[in-house]
Amino acid sequence: MMFAQKIHITPRQKKVAIITIASLIVLLAVGFIYYFSVRQGLLDRAIAKAQKQLKDDYALNLSMHSYGFAGLTTVQMDGVQVVPDSGERLLNAKQMRVSLAFWPLLRKQILLDELGLDQTALTLVKDGDQSNYDFLFKKKDSSSSETKQKRTLSQTIDRLIGQAFDKIPENLELNDVRVTYQDSSGTQGIRIPEGKMRGGKYDVDVFLNELMDKWNLKGEIDKDDESFRVTVASETPNMEVPFLRSRLGLAVTFEEVTFDLKEIKRHGANQMKLLGKWEVKDLQVFHRRLSEKPVLIPNASAEGGFIVDENAIELAEGSEIRVKDFIVKPQFKYRHRPTPFLELSVHTGKFEAQDFFDAIPDQLFENLKGLEVKGEIAYQLDFAVDFDNPDSLLFRSQMDDRALKIVKWGQANIAALNQPFVHEIYEDTAKLRDIVVGPNNPNFRTLGNIAPILQRTVLNTEDPFFYDHHGFEEEAFKLSIVKNIEERGFKRGASTISMQLIKNLYLNRNKTMMRKFEEILLVWLMERSQAVSKDRLFEIYLNIIEWGKNIYGIAEASNYYFGKTPDKLDLGESLFLSSIIPRPKTGLASFDYTGHLKPWVRRHFNTYGYILNKLNQLNDVAVPEAYGFYGVTLQPNLRPPRPYGVVDSVPSSDDLHDLIEDIDVEEQQHQRLLERLFGGQDSTRNN
Repeated sequence: MMFAQKIHITPRQKKVAIITIASLIVLLAVGFIYYFSVRQGLLDRAIAKAQKQLKDDYALNLSMHSYGFAGLTTVQMDGVQVVPDSGERLLNAKQMRVSLAFWPLLRKQILLDELGLDQTALTLVKDGDQSNYDFLFKKKDSSSSETKQKRTLSQTIDRLIGQAFDKIPENLELNDVRVTYQDSSGTQGIRIPEGKMRGGKYDVDVFLNELMDKWNLKGEIDKDDESFRVTVASETPNMEVPFLRSRLGLAVTFEEVTFDLKEIKRHGANQMKLLGKWEVKDLQVFHRRLSEKPVLIPNASAEGGFIVDENAIELAEGSEIRVKDFIVKPQFKYRHRPTPFLELSVHTGKFEAQDFFDAIPDQLFENLKGLEVKGEIAYQLDFAVDFDNPDSLLFRSQMDDRALKIVKWGQANIAALNQPFVHEIYEDTAKLRDIVVGPNNPNFRTLGNIAPILQRTVLNTEDPFFYDHHGFEEEAFKLSIVKNIEERGFKRGASTISMQLIKNLYLNRNKTMMRKFEEILLVWLMERSQAVSKDRLFEIYLNIIEWGKNIYGIAEASNYYFGKTPDKLDLGESLFLSSIIPRPKTGLASFDYTGHLKPWVRRHFNTYGYILNKLNQLNDVAVPEAYGFYGVTLQPNLRPPRPYGVVDSVPSSDDLHDLIEDIDVEEQQHQRLLERLFGGQDSTRNN
């Protein structure tokens, strides 16, 4: 058995140890003396610097009744106010306490360790075009030394993250803190009667409308690891997120939301990856452009992250979104230099079709309620566009739905369209009348009783590839997207006859994103099931669409304008009727007091007469000059009165020759667009 030897310390060693300890004590004493001698000066300079910087950079005036040290490292400021040069007071605090990290302070660095706020009000006021928070959007002078060299996107985000974590104290104490927003619509605000954070962990109650509505915020912030987690739980049913409705018309409620920034990885100076997770329970969102009813999502989550480099941001590989049992892993990238560029891909792989429909929020799509399907499907979307060169658009959309089977139709029973049915006509929300789509209606016409030339003009005007596509025309989508990007707004749609039919039969006139999504789903199911033939769909379409004020179906339209049955319509009359389908109530406005078409209608005749001729669809039709434009005459009882002072006249042959030359010029102008639309093909389906 061994025992430790007793350590023997010589007198000399004792002396050295005592001298060393004494020296350290002296150094600490000197450090403290130095600290106490310079700390007030450091504080004075820091306050003055902050006041000058706020004034110079943001036109903000920082003032306080008094300030000073209230302990070793705690600074207390009383009567703190921040007021913009032009605008209402932004901040008013009875007392602020700031505890500074001791050792950095000795190195003349000011880092927050603890922050306390008592009876503090942050008031955001917007009055017309001005607000007291305009400074948030003010750009600094680009000639300053800090901004001469433009930061990359990753550097900018990295800097913002660094500043955020640097300014978050380890400990926080809030007593009666209010945040209020005021504008012309009223005032909204939140209040924190009491809240504390210790060592980065917090559990705070936030109240809206004084003490009526309550949220609880619980989580943790780790400054060293640059991570944070927050769970926001609503303890008041249907409590709306403040400020969104008044600012954006958006109403958002939830039971619980969790944000978790797990990790930040940096790769060199110009790339970083942010990884985390988001979860929500009973999220309800409403906006008039989104849907007519609130959209309720019981459970959803997203996991993964973003990669940020010099000029782009993209989803990290493997990022996924989950709603119930439906999972999608999109790929997304946006680059803003040298030109704005967006790329989006969705490749789902095989999944159960029923999982997708089960993931759709309850009560959102009434027409799909009760739908049952079976089989696996897969979807692929590839989209890319350079916003400075929209013609470079890449758009591919493919659905592998060969195994899909409709077990039971929902409220919209597509298969029932094969039998006679009653179609309800509405004007906005008011019901006008019913139309029987079947032999019991004397105005109902089968395709065999409708002039083939009318069918061709309608197809070419509304949906040239109706008999070839499965409800959606990819090239039309491309043209629509390109046009809308060029015009910086929604200027052109891409509705097929199938889409128009679904809108007329099952949907209302409200233009919302969810209604469009419901339309797409119904068209897909209708076309994929092949429960109704293309001929029957086209037949229904021609018998129910609007052709004028309270004029529905081709029989009513041909009799109303020309006193004819649909089988007797000629080329010119068919071109006219096809021209008013997008704007049916403007039909009578196309005619002058003589009953002839006004000159501006010639554009439609030029364009679609050219198409008919190019596609060899006029071989069995008598073709008058100008495609029958001058032969179209409105029934006398519908003609507008002759304007005062106008003398009846008949165009001379020379005038007609000049008009036809103008038509040729306009046709040439349209040829480029038409060649692009039809891909240079010289034939399509003829009726």
